[in-house]
Amino acid sequence: MADILYTYKENVYVNLTNKCDCSCKFCIRSHQNKVGDADTLWHKADPSLEDVITAIDAFHFDGYKGLVYCGYGEPTCALENLLKSAQYAKKKYGLKIRVNTNGLANLYYGRNIVPELAKTVDCVSISLNAPDKEKYMEVTRPKFENAFEGMLEFAEECKKYVPEVKFTVVDVLSEEEIQKSKELAENIGIDLRIRRFV
Repeated sequence: MADILYTYKENVYVNLTNKCDCSCKFCIRSHQNKVGDADTLWHKADPSLEDVITAIDAFHFDGYKGLVYCGYGEPTCALENLLKSAQYAKKKYGLKIRVNTNGLANLYYGRNIVPELAKTVDCVSISLNAPDKEKYMEVTRPKFENAFEGMLEFAEECKKYVPEVKFTVVDVLSEEEIQKSKELAENIGIDLRIRRFV
């Protein structure tokens, strides 16, 4: 069975699902089977809510800063389990909750899910991935034609409801593209973090 929880640096991560509505060229799961102290992050079947809560209860959170929903899939593709387990972890253990997402959940569900996230989530980190639609579609390979616009709209919604919102890009982009991504993020009023590729 794949690890549901794993640690990396000062956070505990929740590997909620292997489903994803993108196929990013740089996705770490196409290069290795695990991150941090996990044995493997590939589920034979996605864990149930009970499985996730059992894993949370079995973990000792002393010394860790927070719980991050990020594994080998898009965590919002398992939205109900995300919301219920995050609410449980926050209430029982007082954990800060972050969701690392591709920002396409509103397109995936056909409704605005951000107010639901905001009831429990302290931080949303959104994969910007590129400074314009053409490059974004090339790099991210999403299932939605309007994914770039949808991701930016999702970010704008998060700004309204969630205490902390960040964009990320991976350093596979050119310096010019990273600079343009910084400018785009700045125009929207969201901080940009540059992630290292593997």
